[in-house]
Amino acid sequence: RLYQIPFEMPDCESESETHTLHLVGDFSAPAEFFVTLGVFSFLYAMAALVLYLRFHSLYGENKKLPFADFCVTVCFAFFWLVAAAAWGKGLTDVKAATWPASLIAAMAVCQGQEVVCNAGATPAMGLANISVVR
Repeated sequence: RLYQIPFEMPDCESESETHTLHLVGDFSAPAEFFVTLGVFSFLYAMAALVLYLRFHSLYGENKKLPFADFCVTVCFAFFWLVAAAAWGKGLTDVKAATWPASLIAAMAVCQGQEVVCNAGATPAMGLANISVVR
C-alpha cells in the first residue's frame, strides 16, 4: 500500500514550505497471498505430521487417506508456484515504484533547468529478493 506513504520534498522557492508526495501503487495483494499460503502450508504440514506420527495405523489401513493427502499436497505445490510468481511480480512493481530515479522524476522540484537532484543511496532489496527465491 505505497499510496499511504507520504514523504516531504522541499520547495525551492521558499525554504520553509514543503510539498507532500505520495508513492503510487498497492502491491499488498500478492504479498498477502504469498504469506497466507505460507501459513496454511505450515499448518497443513503440522497436521499431516501429527497424522503420520500419531495415527500411523489409520493412515496405513485407509486407502483413500494417502490419495487425499497427495491431492492436497499437489494443490499446495501449485498454489505455492502461483503465489511465488505473483509475489515476484509484486516485488518487481515495488522496486519500480520506489527506485530513486523514478522518485526523482516524480518530484516537481527536480524538473528545473538548473536543478540537480540525485539519490542519497540505492535501496537494499536483497532480503526481498531472497523471499521470492524461497
